[in-house]
Amino acid sequence: YKIGYPILLKAAAGGGGRGMRIVYNEKELREKFPLAQREAKASFGDDTIYLEKYLINPKHIEVQILADGYGNVVAISDRECSIQRRHQKLIEEAPSVSISEETRKKLFEDAVKFAKAINYVGAGTVEFLYDPKTSKYYFIEMNGRIQVEHPVSEMITGIDLVKWQFLIAMGEKLPYETPPSLKGFALEMRINAEDSKLFIPSPGKIEKLILPGGFGVRVDTHIYQGYTVPPYYDSLLAKFIVWGNDREEAINRALRVLEETTIEGENLKTNIEFHKFILQTKEFREAK
Repeated sequence: YKIGYPILLKAAAGGGGRGMRIVYNEKELREKFPLAQREAKASFGDDTIYLEKYLINPKHIEVQILADGYGNVVAISDRECSIQRRHQKLIEEAPSVSISEETRKKLFEDAVKFAKAINYVGAGTVEFLYDPKTSKYYFIEMNGRIQVEHPVSEMITGIDLVKWQFLIAMGEKLPYETPPSLKGFALEMRINAEDSKLFIPSPGKIEKLILPGGFGVRVDTHIYQGYTVPPYYDSLLAKFIVWGNDREEAINRALRVLEETTIEGENLKTNIEFHKFILQTKEFREAK
């Protein structure tokens, strides 16, 4: 009653955008709640549902932190992951150009405060939704692990986050107490084996593979020419991470990287053309 409609029904045991339903009024709530419970039970073995304020056209902003075993917590960088399909991230950027320096400072402070409150140790990400209309932000969750999009933070800070996760686990102390200075802009594209019209997974054998390279380009992947993409797992084939002096340079480099790439096979489709489409839209260029 207090937060008002629309609200989001979420499976407590869910994740990755699964187990979510939007309701706009009480009638829909009464109809969809039992459906959401059944869906949660079938998917996750737990029918616990919780409610969350649903924001229309928000920005997804998250803060990468490192926390050692001596009470030191440092916000490494923020990332924006607003480009999504089916509530799953597709393009991630660092740093976000949607927030002011004042908001960034507050987000960093709140992420550190949250991690300290739960005595967190290791690498982790505190995630928020930001409402551009009101400039308010709302806590979503914390990911207690290295995330798929961690390379964009590594690119602009020069910090090896995976290495530091190991060093912290080994009892090392963080060498800094304040956020590192950032250099340039980084962007990551998730290259998936899927039909970009319906976002349906598209398994098959990779018969021709050409991956991009060059300055400011990083490719994280497990695929090779002759590899068969199975139907059993997530459709992620590779992550293309690019760096630029500024956002425009990073976007142009990303387009060049996509043009250089070939991933072909019988019945195999990828979302490469979809990425090209997004990067060239006026809305994306203007960070809308």
